[in-house]
Amino acid sequence: MSFIANGALKLLFHTITKMRIKQVPVTFRIFLLILISICAGCQQPGTLNENPATTDNDANAISPYAHYAPVKIDIMPLTEFRTLGDAQRPKLYLYITLLDQFGSQIKSPGMFRFELYEYIQRSAESKGKRAIIWPDIDLTDPVKNNDSWRDFLQAYVFILPCEQSISQDYILQVTCLCPNGKRLSSEFTLRHTK
Repeated sequence: MSFIANGALKLLFHTITKMRIKQVPVTFRIFLLILISICAGCQQPGTLNENPATTDNDANAISPYAHYAPVKIDIMPLTEFRTLGDAQRPKLYLYITLLDQFGSQIKSPGMFRFELYEYIQRSAESKGKRAIIWPDIDLTDPVKNNDSWRDFLQAYVFILPCEQSISQDYILQVTCLCPNGKRLSSEFTLRHTK
């Protein structure tokens, strides 16, 4: 209810209480009824639903927690290939963090896909032929999600095996399908170190 309507209503109520009801003219009573019905339909300031014309599709946007949903994937610079001993194949150690709209690292359920592409130097499109695609990792289960989460990093850690030797630079593409239907994607250049 607006401050003007609220003040007018208080003034009318104060005036009526000082007068006897029989002394109030009929037109004044009708005006009072109309004013009360208009003011009763007004929303209080600060209510959650600012737009009454929203639909179920907009329910996620209205939710007070929608601001804390992931909007970006960040592949941390700790991501690298590691070989433990001469006999073993390299493994890709991935450090992934999800960011909300405020840039804070968050934990969220989702389906992750990891793809590795050949890096083409001196080209307008540096992402070449796909070299490896790993099976999707489903982190919608809270137990599996927590197993991959590292509190001290505020990030997810994934260790992916490589069936081939790593002898060049690659582009890593990470895609996350969020529960709200958003598809987030990010790329990271993995440099081969000799």
